Amino acid sequence: MQDEIRIRPAVVGDAETIHTALKDMAAGMKAGPKFVSTVEDIRRHGFGAAPAFEVLIAETDEGFAGLCLTFASFSTWMGTPGIYVQDLFVADAFRSRRIGERLLQAAASRGREKGARYMRLSVDVENPRAQAFYDRIGIRHSRDELIHMIKGVDFDAFAAKDRP
Repeated sequence: MQDEIRIRPAVVGDAETIHTALKDMAAGMKAGPKFVSTVEDIRRHGFGAAPAFEVLIAETDEGFAGLCLTFASFSTWMGTPGIYVQDLFVADAFRSRRIGERLLQAAASRGREKGARYMRLSVDVENPRAQAFYDRIGIRHSRDELIHMIKGVDFDAFAAKDRP
């Protein structure tokens, strides 16, 4: 039941649960080999004096139900802060209980309290179920932009290049 769902900010003691959920999400997307994050990465970068991200945890009397991992963003064009949803995970046993929607609403609410006026996220191109979910709750695909990325050794080499 929806009334049983509790959403709370994660604490450092949740690092293993967060890591396991993210690893399960990667495996479910058949991207397990790409997942190289460790529990220590979650602890180091998510908690402490200057956390790189925040996590909201959904739980019921039955236990962990899901999470939403976000970080601050800023739109120079809109001139306003926002939040970026990096990961939304709902455990299989808790699907179809609106937990994902409630996690996103809670993340939006927390963001708004901190001045955010928009929410952005990306969806795996091979996940039509997630695409339909976001569309159903009003988070639309932006046809105005594509995400580009550089990572790993390519990022390191690019960052190390001498600039004129």
